[in-house]
Amino acid sequence: MKQSDLLELVVLAAIWGASFLFMRVAAPEFGPVATAAVRVAGASVLLVPLLAFREGLGDLRRHWRALLLVGLLNSALPFAMFSYAALSINAGLSSILNATTPMWGALVAWAWFSQRLDGSRLIGLALGFAGVVLLAWDKASFKPGGSGFAILACLIATCSYGLAANATKRYLSGASPLAVATGSQFAAAMMLAAPAVALRPDTLPGARAWWAVGLLALLCTSVAYILFFRLMKRIGPTNTISVTFLIPVFALIWGWLALGETLTASMAAGCLVVLLGTALAVGVLRWPTGGSARPAK
Repeated sequence: MKQSDLLELVVLAAIWGASFLFMRVAAPEFGPVATAAVRVAGASVLLVPLLAFREGLGDLRRHWRALLLVGLLNSALPFAMFSYAALSINAGLSSILNATTPMWGALVAWAWFSQRLDGSRLIGLALGFAGVVLLAWDKASFKPGGSGFAILACLIATCSYGLAANATKRYLSGASPLAVATGSQFAAAMMLAAPAVALRPDTLPGARAWWAVGLLALLCTSVAYILFFRLMKRIGPTNTISVTFLIPVFALIWGWLALGETLTASMAAGCLVVLLGTALAVGVLRWPTGGSARPAK
């Protein structure tokens, strides 16, 4: 991986780490579906003219079916799920659960592309999901006021991201990163429009919530997805979704600075187990063996 690609990964992690903070601010006033809808609609308003200026609208016509699929899996569904989770759990916990994305990506690649899962990767998957259990053990109550459904929503979102990364590789390798970013956000905006109107808030959100959703659209969606799909094209889906290793670090920092959130001992332990398991599952690290281990690819 080039140094410039690594720098872009860090910048992307910092931006997406902030998205969990902004959802915590926006979702209580807008509601989960409306938060997601305004986010993707705002991103579309910014991205479509930019794509038209670069004469890239032809990519939208050529790849519209795949863009609908990626728009659902990479934006509409996960954005709504994480916005729902933001009503019950803090930004740090959401971002740690988000770190399971590469594990889902590895599982989908195994099922879809027959990518081999050796012993080290299987151990990683087991460790990663054990970390999720550790995080959720004392929080996953499905009674009123519990966080069980919020945690489940995060896992649905991360599974969807894993599917989207592989779908992008399979169907959109011939499209430009800007076209994929624009088309997927526009598709997500169309899908969420009617549900957002039906579930709109009874009272107009305040200025703080509008600022948060505006930054979600401009920074965490428009700018972030241009970076994301450009990296996807250059370094592949597995390397790109490894950005989730860094997102919890930034989310915890932003949550601590802006909302006074704290990192508990159980969260720290669960985070370490999830990250270790994910690193093994995608081949960044390898489990020590008795023989000579080949370097991870």
